[in-house]
This record gives sequence, C-alpha cells and structure tokens, in this order.
Amino acid sequence: MAKVLIVYWSGTGNTEIMAEKIAEGLKSANQDVDLRQVSDVSASEVKDFDKIALGCPSMGAEVLEEDEFQPFFDEAINHLNGKKIALFGSYGWGDGEWMRNWVSECETAGANIYTNEGLMINETPDSLGEEECVEFGKGFADF
Repeated sequence: MAKVLIVYWSGTGNTEIMAEKIAEGLKSANQDVDLRQVSDVSASEVKDFDKIALGCPSMGAEVLEEDEFQPFFDEAINHLNGKKIALFGSYGWGDGEWMRNWVSECETAGANIYTNEGLMINETPDSLGEEECVEFGKGFADF
C-alpha cells in the first residue's frame, strides 16, 4: 500500500473539492492517503511519502497562488526527484499555461508526472468533474 500525500490550496473551495474526490479515488484503490491544506504541511514532509498529489488553482496571470502555495512548492521541489507526482487545480479562464509551467518545473526537478499534464477543471467541479477527479485518483493509485 503506497503512502500518498495530497497537498492543496483552495481560495473558493473548487480545488478543495477536487482534492477530496482525488482522495476518494485513491482510498478506493487501497492507498494510504493523507489529505492536507498547504498551511498544515511542511515541504520537507514530502520525502516521507511514496506519491505526492499537489493541487493549486490558477491565479492572476495563470500562476500558482503566491502567498502560501508557491513558497511551499519552491521548497518542496527539492524533494521531488524520483517521486511519483500528480498535479491538479481549478481555473476560471485561460488555456492552462499555469499547469504546463508547473508540469515543466516538476519534470525539471526529476519528478515522474502522472498523465504528463495534470488535471484541470473549469470553475466548480460538476458531477462529471467530480467523477473525473475520482478516476484521476484511481489512476494515480496504479501509477
């Protein structure tokens, strides 16, 4: 059973819903899941887990949230080499540039990215979006 850490930041609750549904999918595949808001985890803790799922919505000009999540990620990236990583987040507009940049940063750090692109949901996940998140979690369990 893999130990999976899900770390997320959510301003409106959309990315939180995604995190909870991804956790649901992982748990249904018998993964040991630790779901935490970014304010409740230290970057060095990522090294203690087999897999890491990181969630952050697109903010401003398609960037990660800058006050809490970006500082966490800037430190955590030092512990991602060789790790299995899943990235996810919600967005309100744009074409996913923030996710492509995020994937690229993780790949440069030596992480193995599930689906090579991350999961993006526009605004609040509807029932189909929630199911997509559950399936993303199940797939990440097998990654």
